[in-house]
Amino acid sequence: MENPILSLAPERLWYYFDEICKVPRPSKHEEKIARFLLGFASRHGLEGVLDETGNVLIRKPASAGYDNRKTVILQSHMDMVGEKNSDKAHDFTRDPITPWIDGNWVKARGTTLGADCGIGIATTLAILESDEIDHPPLEALFTMDEETGLTGAFGLKSDLLQGRILINLDSEDEGQIFIGCAGGIDTIASFLMETEDPPVGQVAYEISITGLVGGHSGDDINKGRGNAVKILDRFLWNAAAQFDARIAAINAGNLRNALAREGFSWIVIPSGSTHVFESYIGTFREELHDELHVTEPELKFAAILAEMPSAVLAMRLQERLLNALYACPHGVIAMSREIEHFVETSTNLASVKMQGDQLVVTTSQRSSVESSKKDAGDMVASLFHLAEAKVEQTAGYPGWKPNPDSEILRLTITSYKRLFNQEPEVLAIHAGLECGLIGAIYPGMDMVSFGPTIKGAHSPDERLDIPTTVKFWDLLLDVLKHIPKR
Repeated sequence: MENPILSLAPERLWYYFDEICKVPRPSKHEEKIARFLLGFASRHGLEGVLDETGNVLIRKPASAGYDNRKTVILQSHMDMVGEKNSDKAHDFTRDPITPWIDGNWVKARGTTLGADCGIGIATTLAILESDEIDHPPLEALFTMDEETGLTGAFGLKSDLLQGRILINLDSEDEGQIFIGCAGGIDTIASFLMETEDPPVGQVAYEISITGLVGGHSGDDINKGRGNAVKILDRFLWNAAAQFDARIAAINAGNLRNALAREGFSWIVIPSGSTHVFESYIGTFREELHDELHVTEPELKFAAILAEMPSAVLAMRLQERLLNALYACPHGVIAMSREIEHFVETSTNLASVKMQGDQLVVTTSQRSSVESSKKDAGDMVASLFHLAEAKVEQTAGYPGWKPNPDSEILRLTITSYKRLFNQEPEVLAIHAGLECGLIGAIYPGMDMVSFGPTIKGAHSPDERLDIPTTVKFWDLLLDVLKHIPKR
């Protein structure tokens, strides 16, 4: 049966996107995609380099007549976010993604698609392969572990790249050119697990929150979507107060840079309270629908009878955990005073998980203002210190300061207007891009970021818009054709 993806234009771009989908590449497991890229370079007689961090660089000389043009770096990341629905059997370290077409969208089934940033990789390979595209000298930089730690960008050496113009292919809204991004930091709290026997005369329930939209913790933080950790904790906090509920297990959310989509807990309550407890379940479900029906139409809240657990959290631990999660901020902290409708600072309550002898709560803070990023992280840290948790913070990564006088920005705007007869938006993005780190390692690097429209990134609803992918391709080729002379 013919693969419908391969019937799309531009043909070679979609061919490589389909090939990339076959290569497992979750964050911190990029060895297979790195081998794929180095094999590509070898087959096409191009210089391929694997640096000591695990990044891949492929160099291609200029096409005929373009030897005197400035070198351009095409930059994307190799890894993808591995998110799936709880009922989907998929091993991101071994199983391929099978894309399919739904109208104007390319999607996956029950998992993330990996268009973030697979479409950037595929586009770059199609350009590197071609003998018919006009372009200056090219350096194709494919970084590792962008999604969970920016490890690849952190590990870049200052002598690897020769070019000083960089086009980042990791943006997700066609018609928008990005010239700045937020920096980020993770704040992680750990509670030492303490358990005890369940009280006598109890009934057990499994509580589940599913069907949330989820999404990117930067791009989607201001869209009013539900957070499974917050919803689950709200229910448990009230169930503990009203019905003496005791928690046996809790797991909600997943990745640090994704909005928490699902949450599960196992609790016990006194058997004499079941009737009024189940009435409360119905009331809580109605409250959620009333509050979130616009942004979360598929939200499902369920509580079903379960087997009696062998242990529950110690009461003091349960109180500390539930109070901390309830008080923990989630969402937008501040909007920019300089850029209209731009989120300046936010925090994401990403997950709570039982890991060995620890209960681990992961949060992430973002801001385009470095001091505000630190302040947001410290605010969350102080809360968990009050809850007597062990608190750790990552080193974080810097933001990318906008340069409205950028030469590559002016060129990209001109190309967009020439091709599509309209003005593009020029914006900063609240998500983290590697441009901030690359700019710190290579001072003076002239950078822009643009891409096709991708919706639902970092969630199983991820989908790639086909018509805007064509526009993205046309724009990139026109920009490369008009890169100025050295």
